[in-house]
Amino acid sequence: MNPERRILLGRVIGALGVKGELRLESWTSPRDALFRYKPWILVHRGEETGISGAKGKLNPNGSITARLPGIDSRDAAEALVGAEIWILRSQLPPAKPGEFYWVDLEGLKVATVEGVPLGSVSHLFNNGANDVLVVAGDRERYLPYTPDVVREVDPEGGRMVVDWDPDF
Repeated sequence: MNPERRILLGRVIGALGVKGELRLESWTSPRDALFRYKPWILVHRGEETGISGAKGKLNPNGSITARLPGIDSRDAAEALVGAEIWILRSQLPPAKPGEFYWVDLEGLKVATVEGVPLGSVSHLFNNGANDVLVVAGDRERYLPYTPDVVREVDPEGGRMVVDWDPDF
């Protein structure tokens, strides 16, 4: 694990009202957990800005709105549309035993229980039914991240063992 690795948590998707309120897209779970992580690194048009003091909420309609220090007009809010919200990996609390952050799985070497190398974890996504590992090697494979497939995860050792047919 690289504690200085950055994690993308969300982005600014719009302005709301005339006093600088922002509409955000969040990829945290729950979605308003975005506000638990401070400070933010706002990346926009090649520039980075550290943001402390972001406040916001999850609205009844499911949208997320926020206020940032120094953003007090609609024009200032609109100028931030498209900005990405990042944090450092070290800002995340420790994972529970047997659980892993997706970011810590990315890059792990993946091999079958028989020792056949499949490649490395490129990324993960949720398809609605379960989490899916994308393993990039001689070709791209999509493996369900379930206990019957993922048999061993060793982030410190940089590896993962899966019960998977390499020809599938």
